[in-house]
Amino acid sequence: MFGLLFFILFTPGVSEFLCSSSDLEMSYTFCDSIAHAFMFNLTPCTLMNKPVWKAGLTWIPRSDIPFLKIVFHVWYDGARAFHWQELLCSGTDDEYSVCGMLKGETLVSEFDIKGSRIKFPKGNYSIIVQGFSDDSENNTILCLNFTMIVKQDPF
Repeated sequence: MFGLLFFILFTPGVSEFLCSSSDLEMSYTFCDSIAHAFMFNLTPCTLMNKPVWKAGLTWIPRSDIPFLKIVFHVWYDGARAFHWQELLCSGTDDEYSVCGMLKGETLVSEFDIKGSRIKFPKGNYSIIVQGFSDDSENNTILCLNFTMIVKQDPF
């Protein structure tokens, strides 16, 4: 029930199985065809009992990061369900360690993701996570396409 979600992404275009438990399956691919140096892990691999996931991220960006805007698009069973964006780095008083990184530097970070905010109904989710180096969303730094299958309703 408490599996480990761990992946290292180097190969473009290859879908990788991430984790499986009695209530959750996840896999990923990159949105583009460029190889990336990226690793992410998440424990536990479950949606039960409103978990607080422990996440770890290692990433070597392909460009400098003076500015970073993150955009999430979530689809549930083929319908757009959620859109969220956040400006993480603006170049002024930035609080995240990724801000100001130079191309080729290694980011290593750990953080919590609080799953109790959202109850995911049973079904298939497609989650696109995009990182942009400009506010106009023209310069993509990173793009990941996650597939999440929720096997049972949380209620």
